[in-house]
Amino acid sequence: MEAITAWWQGRSAATQDVLLLLLLLAPAILAGLAVLRGYRPYALVGAMLWRYRFTNALFVALIAVSVGIGVGLIAQERGLRKGTARAAEKFDLIVAAPGSEVQMLLAAVYLQPVDVPLLDGPTYDAIARHENVVLAAPIAYGDSFGASPVIGTTAPFVAHLSGDLAAGRMFAALGEAVAGAAVPLAIGDAFEPAHGVGASAEHGAHAGHALTVVGRMQPTGSPWDRAILVPVESVWAVHGLATGHAPGDARIGPPFDPAFFPGTPAILVRAEQLWANYALRSEFTTERTMAFFPGAVLAGLHSMLGDVRQVMSVMAVLTQVLVTAGVLAGLVILTRLYARRLALLRAIGAPARFVFSVVWCYAAALIGAGALLGVAVGLAAVGAISRLVTARTDILVEATLAWPEFHLVAGFVSLTVLLALLPAFMAVSRDITSDLRS
Repeated sequence: MEAITAWWQGRSAATQDVLLLLLLLAPAILAGLAVLRGYRPYALVGAMLWRYRFTNALFVALIAVSVGIGVGLIAQERGLRKGTARAAEKFDLIVAAPGSEVQMLLAAVYLQPVDVPLLDGPTYDAIARHENVVLAAPIAYGDSFGASPVIGTTAPFVAHLSGDLAAGRMFAALGEAVAGAAVPLAIGDAFEPAHGVGASAEHGAHAGHALTVVGRMQPTGSPWDRAILVPVESVWAVHGLATGHAPGDARIGPPFDPAFFPGTPAILVRAEQLWANYALRSEFTTERTMAFFPGAVLAGLHSMLGDVRQVMSVMAVLTQVLVTAGVLAGLVILTRLYARRLALLRAIGAPARFVFSVVWCYAAALIGAGALLGVAVGLAAVGAISRLVTARTDILVEATLAWPEFHLVAGFVSLTVLLALLPAFMAVSRDITSDLRS
């Protein structure tokens, strides 16, 4: 056993997946070899499939929908995990006022605004001037334009989030903005932000404070694709606050004067070294500030949602079990349709094993066709659901079928094909005389 375990662990992940797939299919393959040994009932099976083609198509469709739903649920959950993780990967460390890390994760990373206390100027200055900090970007939210939140920040944060702009240039003055990839504004368009977000937004509250789009970010696959990023000074100015600089100083961006820093809900902090991020988290976790890794909080949420994955997996398996029971019951009924023909075969001298192989091969053909079609249904389903989830959440979800789904299908096929031996056995156990008279 130890030698087998060592050999298995020495294989690559792809090799292990292929071997596991073959292992799951092995019972079905061995059953087929045993049942069909010495017989080739394919022409007769083909005739049976064609004779009741509409009924057979119904059974194939039932199996396909079941398999498609099962593999689609599991693949979609995995795609959503990857999408949320990808959306948070640019956010190394978040510093905010003490409170709920999950709440601030949703606000600072996924742009779900909440009311939280602001970090003051001296706090921001201490973070920005720390020797290990290479980026300290305020994230100020609260305004919007249509479905797009207007976020106040700095040019280095935009560059960190998007890299090179897809078009236009970076904002360089108050009143300029850089639009996310999914914002329905063109470069040169001007707009007035509303105070608040969603149905409660106060339109006209910032009249006279028009913003002009001067650039567009690259797609990020996150809710930031629908955001409009402006100098944080613009957010402060439209609310009648100081701009982070002494009166008469018209420049934008850091360094900010702590005496004229109105506050920010959150600060993105980034260090060049991984160990420095851990040190910064420890240093900035105080009575007045809360520092956390969005990735760690998200991993905790995913761990909690692991129960959801288990529930989805159980639902998929239960669906397969119910469909298997339905398919077997249907196969018993179908063999009753063929009872007179099968009895005639036996009456003219066909061996019972030949009749057994006919019924089993017929059942295996339906199961195999349904499983293959189910994989196609699953592919189509995850594609459609991924587009819907992406449109609703602004998180790029790219779900696709992977080895776990193929393993599930292989296990379903093997189990159902083995259970199909029962209808075949029942078919050859019937009384020939009674079936010929029916």
